[in-house]
Amino acid sequence: MKSLYLDKPGEVAFTTLPDIEKIAEDEVKLRVIYGGICGSDVGVFKGKLPHASYPVVPGHEILGEVVAVGSHTSIELGKRAVVQPNSFCGECEYCQAGNTNICPEKKSLGINENGGFQNEFIVKEKYVIEVPDALSNERAVLVEPLAVIVHALEKVSIGPGTSVAVIGCGTEGMLAVALASYFGAKITAIDINPEKLDKVKEHYPDITTLHPEEVHCNQFEIVVEVAGVRASFEQCLDIAKPGGAVISVGFPNIAEIEVVRMVRKELTIYGSIIYNVPDDFYTSIYYLMDDKFYVEPIISEILPVTAFEEAYEKACSGKYRKIVLDFNNF
Repeated sequence: MKSLYLDKPGEVAFTTLPDIEKIAEDEVKLRVIYGGICGSDVGVFKGKLPHASYPVVPGHEILGEVVAVGSHTSIELGKRAVVQPNSFCGECEYCQAGNTNICPEKKSLGINENGGFQNEFIVKEKYVIEVPDALSNERAVLVEPLAVIVHALEKVSIGPGTSVAVIGCGTEGMLAVALASYFGAKITAIDINPEKLDKVKEHYPDITTLHPEEVHCNQFEIVVEVAGVRASFEQCLDIAKPGGAVISVGFPNIAEIEVVRMVRKELTIYGSIIYNVPDDFYTSIYYLMDDKFYVEPIISEILPVTAFEEAYEKACSGKYRKIVLDFNNF
């Protein structure tokens, strides 16, 4: 099998892995169609994720076609599917409660287990979620990253007119903008990069865009932090209205919270890590099946996997949204 291979931070190249002729009874083999480069892939590439291990096959945002199935599986050959890339034990108190996203035994494809940036990929069926025939490849590859935002926004109530601030306008920030917009919210997108704000305004003209220094205190019912930097998280408490909520999808290593302000404003702060499966994936697919859900701006570019160096350079630059690798003909 051909794959990308990250021998150590900063060094990604093609390699050949041993072919696996026989798959286990509970596994399926996917022919990879698309693979999205995520912020965590960039972190692994740059050596900035402390829980990453090397060498590793990168990639976890995987869309593929089922080309082989084990004897104890139910998915049909030829169907397309996305991968839920975080393993879980299924036995701990968190898994038993349906919170597999916080399983202490969790492993993540492309980070501390070999991922899916290869021409064929074998995975247990319980981590495979079929996508409808009517869903395009370009929308289907967004199922996993959208599930992150679905999980986050499910923690609060957002409807027509709800004032929502999204801090950070990368891929997940844009998905948060798209979903909150779909819900009818009144949205303000906040970023230090004027080029990213211009792109938001270009594709979502009804949305207000501001530099962090332009934002006033006590403006928003909901604040979604996806930048993952200390200053952004700390600003959330300032700009949330009394009685409001802050959802932290990004995770800076450390930040200072003025507890007295949080208490006096009676703010609710939510941490949100990945998603619950399969529910958040099914919800993600449900939204993506609706043409009124406008996500076309999320993907900046689709490049053949042979152009992986260009793809990683663009993904690492911070100037683009989602960069997708095309594994067809690989």
